[in-house]
Amino acid sequence: MSAQGDGPFGLESVSADNAERRLIVSIYTSTQRRYYLVDRSNRSHTLLGEGIEPDLALAMVPVKPVTITSRDGLELHSYLTLPRGVEPKRLPMVLLVHGGPWMRTTWGDPMRSEDMALAQFLANRGYAVLQVDFRGSTGYGRRFLAAGIGEFAEKMQDDLLDAVRWAVDGGIADASCIAVMGWSYGGYAALVGLTMTPETFACGVSVGGPTNLATLIESFPPYWTVDLSMWHDYVGEPANPEDREEMARRSPLTHAQRLQRPVLIVQGAKDVRVGIDQAERMVDALRRAGKPVEYLRIEDMGHAMGWWAHRLAVLRRTEEFLHGCIGGRASRFDPFDAVAWVWTRVSR
Repeated sequence: MSAQGDGPFGLESVSADNAERRLIVSIYTSTQRRYYLVDRSNRSHTLLGEGIEPDLALAMVPVKPVTITSRDGLELHSYLTLPRGVEPKRLPMVLLVHGGPWMRTTWGDPMRSEDMALAQFLANRGYAVLQVDFRGSTGYGRRFLAAGIGEFAEKMQDDLLDAVRWAVDGGIADASCIAVMGWSYGGYAALVGLTMTPETFACGVSVGGPTNLATLIESFPPYWTVDLSMWHDYVGEPANPEDREEMARRSPLTHAQRLQRPVLIVQGAKDVRVGIDQAERMVDALRRAGKPVEYLRIEDMGHAMGWWAHRLAVLRRTEEFLHGCIGGRASRFDPFDAVAWVWTRVSR
């Protein structure tokens, strides 16, 4: 039953009888999920079904776990997704940064993992996709999590840059065709990369990314007070003048004039986690400085692309943007595009 093809797989118990002799288990890879009825009494199993249609599964590509060593010796667990049918040499690449930052890249089939679904989408468009669990990510022990304290725009960002260097030095990525993209903290990291290391990336996409750390924390709603202690530990206390000055230094808004390469900023107008002022002040600063910025404001979207129409609108705009920056493929018009654009009340 464990023979799921080459590469890693995961196993989940879905349900069981009271005696735990008959169980339904799920075994999944990065491209498929299968459900089995397991009878422990006679040591047998029966395939019940697959979670992803076979033709869709065949269109996906396996995700390869890799380990990258940071410049100060930390092991960074990462995932590399390569487009099908091309030699993995000097490809255009998207560095896809997870949110949080107190999260991690969720490995699994793309029907259950937003991270892997986006990686599959980008690989389908012709890009190598590199996802890095940088220091401060969860799932690797307290020491690794605590290594992110005080390291916004510093060692946490260095981990991402070290991953880019790994891909370039390994011949996988074309150094002139690397984009950085992310949601929430990932959007912040994309903007940090474009403004504080302006020659590293060819372009970037920020979805719901903070641009001013002090005002971000000050704008958190009252029901997130439990989260504040974590932010104060890792980023600082805005009421403290020294902390506030340091937070400004680590904020993309402070460095907007340094941006050189195109950026697409996507923001939901109903986002209460990262308020719309975070995006609009950054867009205004970039436009006043004559920088290449595109802005996609979705009126009824919150912090995440929870609705299919939001996701479709964002991904369609993303593929067009990346196509113009680093090549790759962009889909042709689909009738659902018009529906998504009307229903989401998009403005630019």
